[in-house]
Amino acid sequence: MALADGSGIIRIGVIGGGQLARMMVPPAVNLGLRISVLAETEGSSADRAADRVGDYRDPETVYSFAETVDVITFDHEHVPPAILRELEARGVSVHPKPDALQFAQDKILMREKLTELGVPVPAWAAVANELELQSFIDSHGGRAVAKTARGGYDGKGVRVISRADEVRDWFTALAEDGNGGHLLVEELVDFVRELSQLVARRPSGEAKAWPVVETIQRDGVCAEVLAPAPVQHQATLEEAARIGMIVAEGVGVTGVLAVEMFETADGRVLVNELAMRPHNSGHFSIEGSVTSQFEQHLRAVADLPLGDTAMTAPAAVMVNVLGGPAEGPMPVRYASVLAAHPSAKVHSYDKLPRPGRKVGHVTVTGADLETVRAEARAAADAFN
Repeated sequence: MALADGSGIIRIGVIGGGQLARMMVPPAVNLGLRISVLAETEGSSADRAADRVGDYRDPETVYSFAETVDVITFDHEHVPPAILRELEARGVSVHPKPDALQFAQDKILMREKLTELGVPVPAWAAVANELELQSFIDSHGGRAVAKTARGGYDGKGVRVISRADEVRDWFTALAEDGNGGHLLVEELVDFVRELSQLVARRPSGEAKAWPVVETIQRDGVCAEVLAPAPVQHQATLEEAARIGMIVAEGVGVTGVLAVEMFETADGRVLVNELAMRPHNSGHFSIEGSVTSQFEQHLRAVADLPLGDTAMTAPAAVMVNVLGGPAEGPMPVRYASVLAAHPSAKVHSYDKLPRPGRKVGHVTVTGADLETVRAEARAAADAFN
């Protein structure tokens, strides 16, 4: 990698000032990388590394920030594709590349690509109006999942519906946008649990995966992660791992990729979503893996050799702190929580409490999954 200042120190620029950027800072320091953040607002989670505050949707703001770093990567997938393609045209190293990131930015493009790769997905269609949507619903048991193609996360932009008029407001918004567009509709999958496979891949092609994990959702938001996923059927976990690597290679991702999947009641594994950045389902890896997803992401986008992804203990459980204390941020509870749960590793995102908001997480590692899970839950609950 050619470095702009000739110092030999790689400068990583992260667009987005959330907790993912925040958790990239310690491994960047340890690796001797310089990290800069373009944050959306003052006082963001990653404000300790926020050299710039500005609108990631404004081309000149992003272009100016890119001039100060060697590599651009992301805390989220919302930077407009046209800006990213212009960065590439200007010779900026962008990871993941726009040609890959588009599949995490647009759910219809994602479904088209996964279908092309032969990866199993729920039955789906892109629909332009209520008539097409109702036809899909009627032919798939009378219920379906409707999704906005762009912008949804943590349960936003997703509705389980039985009538097309339940998303009339979305069709109206598409019409008012002036560019037309479609909604994504999928079969309502009868699943028994959700799995996630994280893979890191560098530009030279080296790729490494962590163990498949099980994720538990609450109100559309990830609440717990069990690593590795408890074995119910070994073939299912092997299939999930195989799918994760196929997707990483097939879309040409650089950096960390999370492939979220359904394990169905009839034994199938279906891909639900993709995220091309460090992901909530990989937070366990800070304490639970030899190389965390945050260190690995930095290694990958800097095209440095990837680290070992083996577990540091037989089991690791991550529990999100959702909401937080009734008054004040998480640290107001530190003394009591740390005293009561000395084996818990606590991560605060420096966010003010709000119902359902991810304000931090707790990870516990150990030999027995249920013991570890109980301790992680108790520690996380103590912050609420």
